[in-house]
Amino acid sequence: MNLAPSLHFIAKACLICAGVIFSWLFTAPTTHAHDIDVTGVARLFLDERAETNQANASDGDAESAYGYSLSIVDAKVPPLIQFEKVLPQRCTPQAPTPNSYRFSCNPRLSSEDSLLFPWALAGVVLVANWHDGSSHSSYFRGDGVFVEIPLADVRASSAALGRLALRYLELGIEHILLGFDHLLFVVGLMLLLGKAGSTARYLKTITAFTLAHSVTLAAASLGLIRIPVAPVEILIALSIILLAREALFAQRAQFSLSYRNPWVVAFIFGLIHGLGFASALGNLGLNPDDIPVALLFFNLGVEGGQLLTILVCLTLAPALLAAARRVGGVQWLGSPEHTALVATTALTYLLGGIATYWFIERLPSLWV
Repeated sequence: MNLAPSLHFIAKACLICAGVIFSWLFTAPTTHAHDIDVTGVARLFLDERAETNQANASDGDAESAYGYSLSIVDAKVPPLIQFEKVLPQRCTPQAPTPNSYRFSCNPRLSSEDSLLFPWALAGVVLVANWHDGSSHSSYFRGDGVFVEIPLADVRASSAALGRLALRYLELGIEHILLGFDHLLFVVGLMLLLGKAGSTARYLKTITAFTLAHSVTLAAASLGLIRIPVAPVEILIALSIILLAREALFAQRAQFSLSYRNPWVVAFIFGLIHGLGFASALGNLGLNPDDIPVALLFFNLGVEGGQLLTILVCLTLAPALLAAARRVGGVQWLGSPEHTALVATTALTYLLGGIATYWFIERLPSLWV
């Protein structure tokens, strides 16, 4: 009897178990198990202007002396009491206006400079409008105490675009690896695929999920659709419950539509999860020209994070299986087929149980 397909399925069951346990341990202490916290993001505009009188100044001064205004869009951002500490040493603060902070630099700001904001925020989106007419924007992560903005990321066109792409690629990977409800949805897809989950079937299903949430994420980020966060969070939990139900029935009746075409389920529910990503990212606050690049690489990061999770778990699963059979004993675990059925059923109920807890926990937010 050829046990290779069964052992392959059991390996997948082991990795799913590890994924669920990992997600449960890390989401239990939190109120909302959803992505990294990028909602506390301040949006800034930095405008550069030539400050020197070109007719009366020397050539050196005319090229190097520039004035700047820094506007903060969000009203709840803490004020900059010691503004001089934000700036490079050669820059001098000026009298602020009601809408912006002002300063001058001689020589002008360059790619080697950084701005350091004393904010315990998740990050900052800066749009820099330079005197030469160029405009670049990017997201900068905070460390819990400061938010540092290296101006190289928004200075030179090619460098700024490359750093913007890399930053949103990293954000996409983090959103799937640390967004535990999205991660559990991927786990549910693996349970739904079961022992018929070939590489091509995995890729097709996960890619359908990515394409779907790309559509709603882009639409929400561009302001084409607006849905409150609370119902989206509830629908995401409900989607995991329904997926767990489909996975449970797929184990018993492998002729269901969701089992034969899991990419359909992934696409439909992916539309909902895309709204969840949008609510986490909020208004990107980037230049219109930068938004397509940010969305593209964010989605590539999500896809990469999903595939990386599956690949790592499938690689580690055989070792987990071997350890479990050594500890429990082959007689107690039974045949590989029986072990696979018990493990998959238990994990499906656990997945549905966690999602049901989230669903009930998030319901009151509709009335808050």
